[in-house]
Amino acid sequence: MNNIGIIGAGTMGIGIAQVAATAGCKVVVYDAQAAQIDKAFSGLEKTLQKLVEKTKISQERATEIRNNIVKGEVLQDLKDSDLVIEAIIENKEIKTKVFTELENYVSENCIISSNTSSISITSLGAELKQPERFIGIHFFNPAPLMPLVEVIPSLLTEKSLAGKIYDLMKKWGKVPVIAKDIPGFIVNRIARPYYGEALRMVEEDIAAPEQVDEAMKTIGNFKMGPFELMDLIGVDVNFAVTTTVYKDYFYDPKYKPSLLQQRMSEAKLHGRKTGKGFYDYSENAVKPVAQKDDALYQQIFLRIISMLVNEAVEAKRLGVANDGDIELAMQKGVNYPKGLLSWGQEIGYAKISETLQSLYEEYQEERYRQSPLLRKM
Repeated sequence: MNNIGIIGAGTMGIGIAQVAATAGCKVVVYDAQAAQIDKAFSGLEKTLQKLVEKTKISQERATEIRNNIVKGEVLQDLKDSDLVIEAIIENKEIKTKVFTELENYVSENCIISSNTSSISITSLGAELKQPERFIGIHFFNPAPLMPLVEVIPSLLTEKSLAGKIYDLMKKWGKVPVIAKDIPGFIVNRIARPYYGEALRMVEEDIAAPEQVDEAMKTIGNFKMGPFELMDLIGVDVNFAVTTTVYKDYFYDPKYKPSLLQQRMSEAKLHGRKTGKGFYDYSENAVKPVAQKDDALYQQIFLRIISMLVNEAVEAKRLGVANDGDIELAMQKGVNYPKGLLSWGQEIGYAKISETLQSLYEEYQEERYRQSPLLRKM
């Protein structure tokens, strides 16, 4: 698979193109907006130049990578691709329309894939004439830096294809894991409480955003707190993923979105990209200092980590992925300091269970129900 087509020249699309080109593939990048392609290629050249300045790569290597990527003016320019990766807006109808058009141009042997973070791979591929050649290949942002790639076969995907993509991702220098086609796959399903439970505590005035962030960084050793991370991802993007997972799980209360996050999305307080989210990123803004409270910090950490461990255990019970891939996915996909199954063992599954039972008794909400396997463990 040396000829790669990329649909979408946003941050993710051009990032995946850089990964493929660095691995020696010939890449064609297409975007319906010509201006976006120009912007993406300009950004790529700056990125490669920074790598040269930091002596991460030579000037010759940078030129070689850049020359491996060309602009596509129309979708038909992807016709010689061995593999096409779509990385456009998270909208099922728009994606499906692109795939059905693409199928008219590429060969029967071309693998078609989506980088979607939350839409069902089965539903996206079902409209194709050859759904067996369709698969999910989910990179994490920024694609050149984040090692994890979730490989997601659909119910209709040809059986050996996941293994072929798994091997290809390894050749590209990535850490692949194979996941079931369930809402959120591995990472975006298991990680939901990191944001959801943090938002709940702020909504209830139990803690301020900076206190939640500080608790998770100091006690949990997370690189970023939930609110810092939401601001980085985009409050609107994070809210959209949560809403999709909630809807696709038939409105399971465990994944219920936050009203606070909805209001912030409506107000366009999207985080770093708009200059203001949970924190102010304007030039002279002063970041609030967390009021230290050891007892509160411990409460925050235990509540969030218990919800996360419960999700990881439930993913294990449902066979979403094997134990090793569940641990690897959270560490390599969202930079968790350790795997959640290991963390549960370290804290004690009994302690996790007691915490969730206490929350369930306090709130009387299905949100805090325990995985049947957690009780056994």
